[in-house]
Amino acid sequence: MKKEDYKLVDHLKFIIPSLLGIFLFMTPIMTEDGFTIPIAILADWIEGILENQLSLIMMIIIVITAIMTVIAKMIGKEALNKTPFFQQLFNVTPFWLITRVLAAIFAVMVYFNLGPEAVIGEDTGETLLGIGGLLHVLFSVFLFAGVFLPLLMNFGLMEFIGTFMTKIMRPVFKLPGRSSIDALASWIGDGTIGVLLTSKQYEDGYYTKREAAIIGTTFSVVSITFTLVVISEVDLGHMFVPFYLTVLIAGAVAALIMPRIPPLSRYPDTYINENAEKIDESIPKERHMGEYAYEQALKRAKQETSLYQFFKQGFQNVLDMWMGVAPIVMAFGLIALILAEYTPVFQWIGLPFIPLLEVMQVPYAAEASQTILIGFADMFLPAIIGSSIEAEITRFIIAALSVTQLIYMSEVGGVLLGSKVPVSIKQLFIIFLLRTVITLPVIVVIAHIIF
Repeated sequence: MKKEDYKLVDHLKFIIPSLLGIFLFMTPIMTEDGFTIPIAILADWIEGILENQLSLIMMIIIVITAIMTVIAKMIGKEALNKTPFFQQLFNVTPFWLITRVLAAIFAVMVYFNLGPEAVIGEDTGETLLGIGGLLHVLFSVFLFAGVFLPLLMNFGLMEFIGTFMTKIMRPVFKLPGRSSIDALASWIGDGTIGVLLTSKQYEDGYYTKREAAIIGTTFSVVSITFTLVVISEVDLGHMFVPFYLTVLIAGAVAALIMPRIPPLSRYPDTYINENAEKIDESIPKERHMGEYAYEQALKRAKQETSLYQFFKQGFQNVLDMWMGVAPIVMAFGLIALILAEYTPVFQWIGLPFIPLLEVMQVPYAAEASQTILIGFADMFLPAIIGSSIEAEITRFIIAALSVTQLIYMSEVGGVLLGSKVPVSIKQLFIIFLLRTVITLPVIVVIAHIIF
């Protein structure tokens, strides 16, 4: 396609939606609570308006999902052939059917305050479904992120940025250039947004299974805003700058190593459609990179011809996230929180870390060891438990480690399991352990330099 084939409308179709997407998902805005992005501001606004209704809304969504999944199983796969979107949403494996039914039971118990304290308590069920709980946040974030995600994906921005970033992302992280946008959206916005973006790119055939697994588990990083909450919880808010630099360095080391070792290195380089051809990211030698990047963007933008399709895809994204992800967060998140709060499981599996922490000269090694693996349940738990430890250096290490571990079941882990990214709970736990082993020494060394 020659350059003269493009009209003014094609240029505007790339430039305007892409700038709007960058503004909504990647532009830091200063608020009373620190920096955030417009999508998060919109999410907070709708969450505030619906605060007293959201627990009921999310309970209804989770229950309807379970009922529709059971009906889909009873009437058979062919019955939904005319609506492929609903077929892939409700026609799931028996394991996910059981998960959705369990999530519906949990949601009803928590909402109506029925059953044991372990299920409905403030630190378990209420953490997920109560006012200000995770499912409230996911409802509002998914609503706006889902509708506006096509601005980042469908109008050429991925192709434009991806062309420039390929020379960095491919040799350093073994990833396509376009994945840099996923990472940036997570970093400035929220880890769940990064997972959703990755999942949609994988579904659309832009990432292989290996690339989707690497990006989802390595680059869906914790937002700047939430890291500030974590460091404040351990009473070290005044050290935010060295803390965040520590997190970035440890995270970069993990991002370099993780794609090169199992289980991520063993994922096949095949697409969601097994017959799809590998996407060619090479730049023709005779072409200038900037010119070629712009042409690729225009080529993608020109394919978008319908405003109706834009909003249809956006609202399908929202339904997919609400019904696909929320039940999994409810089921796995609640089970993980119950184990963390009411059993010594995470203390037991933390025992092997005591000698390691002692060798690294970390004060209060026994107390610190209890926080190391509990982050798999929820990223905030290590900071809450570690906040009572007297040594500042230990609190600093605990907080930094909890952020760089990345995979926690009450949010990113649950969202990953609910997404199309091909990871299992067993693989997520192995990745969580490996990230812990890789980033802990880096964080400890930096902490000893700082303190």
